[in-house]
Amino acid sequence: MSSRPDPWSEPAHRSAVRSEVLPLDFVAFFKQHHPAYLRYAHLQLDSRDEAQDVVEEVFAILADTWPRVLRQPNVQAYALATLKEVLAERLAAKGRQIPFVATAAFAAVREATRYRLQLLESHLGLYGAIARLPERNYDVIVLRFVLGYPMKTVAHIMGVSYGTVRSHIRGARRRLARDLGIEWAPNEEE
Repeated sequence: MSSRPDPWSEPAHRSAVRSEVLPLDFVAFFKQHHPAYLRYAHLQLDSRDEAQDVVEEVFAILADTWPRVLRQPNVQAYALATLKEVLAERLAAKGRQIPFVATAAFAAVREATRYRLQLLESHLGLYGAIARLPERNYDVIVLRFVLGYPMKTVAHIMGVSYGTVRSHIRGARRRLARDLGIEWAPNEEE
């Protein structure tokens, strides 16, 4: 992850989880996924308050249906799908599309020097290509390279195997290279 301070690292979030009221496995799930969900939602919405509202809504939905959530074949994938549904509903209600291209580009150069600002134009092309990726490729690229999570963490957040994350990254890189008109050559990690 980057050396920039994490805007979600404040000790107290508006949505405090009380372990004496909620099942312990839900509290553990909340603690593991809440920071990543906030960062993901913020990137999609470009608003800290809206991101907090969306993530609070998602965890309220998950808490209300926790026994059913636990019966899902993949709890992490189900929860991430719930987050993405709530994000899509929120944006649709406001008549907006996901502002990923601008949000990611400006987050990447927030503390930009003059040199970094010159790179913005080329980054917009990359971020636009990322925004056009299929859903799973998009999620892996955003979680791994835009938000900076290690591949094992990405696998955990998405509820997929480490190998599946590698496969999605490989596919995304091929598509991005084709979209951007550059030659793609797999590296040693692939």
